[in-house]
Amino acid sequence: MTMHVGILTGGGDCPGLNAVIRAVVRKGELYHGDSFVGFLNGWRGVIDAATRPLDVEACRGILPRGGTILGTSRTNPYKVEGGVAAAKATLHRLNVDALIVIGGEDTLGVANKLAAENVCVVGVPKTIDNDLSATEVTFGFDTAVNIATEAIDRLHTTAESHHRVMVVEVMGRHAGWIATHAGIAGGAAEILIPEEAFDIEGVATRIRARHDRGSWSSIIVVAEGAVPLAGQMATVSGDVDAFGHVRLGGIANWVAEQVEARTGYETRVTILGHVQRGGTPTAYDRVLATRFGVAAIDAVHDGAFGQMVALQAAHIIRVPLADAVTELKTVDPQLYHGVAEVFFG
Repeated sequence: MTMHVGILTGGGDCPGLNAVIRAVVRKGELYHGDSFVGFLNGWRGVIDAATRPLDVEACRGILPRGGTILGTSRTNPYKVEGGVAAAKATLHRLNVDALIVIGGEDTLGVANKLAAENVCVVGVPKTIDNDLSATEVTFGFDTAVNIATEAIDRLHTTAESHHRVMVVEVMGRHAGWIATHAGIAGGAAEILIPEEAFDIEGVATRIRARHDRGSWSSIIVVAEGAVPLAGQMATVSGDVDAFGHVRLGGIANWVAEQVEARTGYETRVTILGHVQRGGTPTAYDRVLATRFGVAAIDAVHDGAFGQMVALQAAHIIRVPLADAVTELKTVDPQLYHGVAEVFFG
């Protein structure tokens, strides 16, 4: 049975989104005879009925492109007056049989609520932070780790030349997956993550000992959401988005100031920020995103609504949306304490 399927991308952009869109449209159009409509700028497009047509021709050449051809936003229909009713009305008016929602915890949280209200939705997991439950990995994460690792590699050479400590801030609001993986891959002397409140004096002591042993430089990788013992997350303002998230920023500068004051070593900061989100996806992320897209349109035709496609044990499976958004997936303590900490100091 042919269907008219809507697609949206919500939350922060990340490499691989276009690969998902391309896979959904190609499998749906060529194998099922489906037609598609793309909603612009996440849930905002559903509320406002802002759309663009999608077909195989429109998706040519987008596989290696970063970002999303549909645009994105952090709009929450449940925080917009009349937003949910408007979204439902749009789907009804445009004769959308099913909606494929590509997003992270917040975007899929909305999808989960709408599924409970009998809206036909299928989820695709997306977050470079890799903190979404029920899937082993999300596309975009591999690209972000590779970008962060390359930056760390480059900073090693300048740090060694100037005998400096370099503090590298990477993304990771509540989970330190990027910091942990990039820190291990890049040979960091310290990795600070949200899951483990850190003792700044302990960090400084290990850096001093490292330099006393003859090292000319040290790299400290810190996730944006990392906190010191009895401390608070560093924020750049008190503003929050539609999902209640504050804008983070500043922890790397605080760490650098403290390390320099306690060790006497010149310490500089590099904040990678949105560089981690941009650019072309790695081959791994292109393949994973493609697999997710194909599985999502298959789920639509199987009537597996209220489900999310996920990667487990190298296989693409389906899990309830509720399983994905109930709690965040944090860094495995064994990876952090059993592997990463071996190389601290």
